[in-house]
Amino acid sequence: MPELAHRLSLVKPSPTLAVTAKAAELKAAGKDVIGLGAGEPDFDTPDHVKNAAIEAIKSGQTKYTAVAGTPELKKAISTKFKRENNLDYAANQIVAGVGAKQIIFNALLATLNAGDEVIIPAPYWVSYPDMVLFAEGKPVTIPCLEKNGFKLQPAELEKAITEKSKWLILNSPSNPTGAAYSKEELRALADVLLKHPHVMILADDIYEHLVYDGFKFYTLAQIEPKLYDRVLTVNGVSKAYAMTGWRIGYAAGNKELIKAISDIQSHSTSNACSISQAASVAALNGPQEFLNGWRNSFATRRNLVVDALNAIPGISCLKPEGAFYVFPNMKELIGKKTPAGKTINNSSDLCDYLLDEALVAAVAGSAFGLEGYFRISYATGEATLQKAMERIKKACTALV
Repeated sequence: MPELAHRLSLVKPSPTLAVTAKAAELKAAGKDVIGLGAGEPDFDTPDHVKNAAIEAIKSGQTKYTAVAGTPELKKAISTKFKRENNLDYAANQIVAGVGAKQIIFNALLATLNAGDEVIIPAPYWVSYPDMVLFAEGKPVTIPCLEKNGFKLQPAELEKAITEKSKWLILNSPSNPTGAAYSKEELRALADVLLKHPHVMILADDIYEHLVYDGFKFYTLAQIEPKLYDRVLTVNGVSKAYAMTGWRIGYAAGNKELIKAISDIQSHSTSNACSISQAASVAALNGPQEFLNGWRNSFATRRNLVVDALNAIPGISCLKPEGAFYVFPNMKELIGKKTPAGKTINNSSDLCDYLLDEALVAAVAGSAFGLEGYFRISYATGEATLQKAMERIKKACTALV
């Protein structure tokens, strides 16, 4: 076996993908596993998007495109930012890639030097710290408390900023908590950031359209125009349009940064799939009304799951503003024993127990940088969720 690069020792496989893979293995072995670990909508890609892809194939749009995206896709992205966020971006300020994950990875690779710090509120999406480490940066995590809705507080941000701080990553609505920042909360963070002009901001807005109970989504560059040139606003079609497998993400920001991201991409994947780009144009430019129905379904599922979890002894759960995750507190279960006599010492133990005994796959909070919690995705049907909640209740009640 060849000697592997040292940088691989800095990163680990995605815990969420690992849970999903383990659940799939158990299903393949005939087990009735309910997977609540995956972060993708269970809805199908809308027909008008599929049809646009079919037409793109028929019309021969099967060649290389410009690395940063077709002119049509860039125009659709620009129009989306103006229509929904009141932000103006020219074509040379926009890049499309193979998912938002690639955009974020390339942005960090393009900007971080050894020792540069990236401020990451915890709980965080599992890939942020590993991306920073891969780019030789230093993740600086800030635990965001449940009592604050798992949201970064201005004083905490101020304290974390040093002369080595390069980025703040702000994900709203959040994976894994579903927490979303209000206009006033973003304003307070912007006031801190204005005092530190060397800090750039990566706004991961991938769950933008998945907000509930009348919550109004805002993004940071929209709130504070003085931060416009320092914010890289990242988004994509995966979550909003049920297009996870199509692999199209995009970002807008400073044109020099966008060029650097595109330059890196030119040596890795080159352009994103031409057919997926055509489909994404249809998604962004096409009818948006169907999203209301999807939001209503997700809100109903969220309420079902939150109510069920709060009825389980030893578990409590906040009702999040967005995304399709909940992040229940399981601290009261620590120290209890399973019927087989194994002690629940942490969230990983609980998730292992739920998978092995209740056949429900969830992800431990430690994977997201905050112990004492676990993540459940409610991006599946109500009947399945109800069954899963009953299994979790039965398993947790059996702990002594």
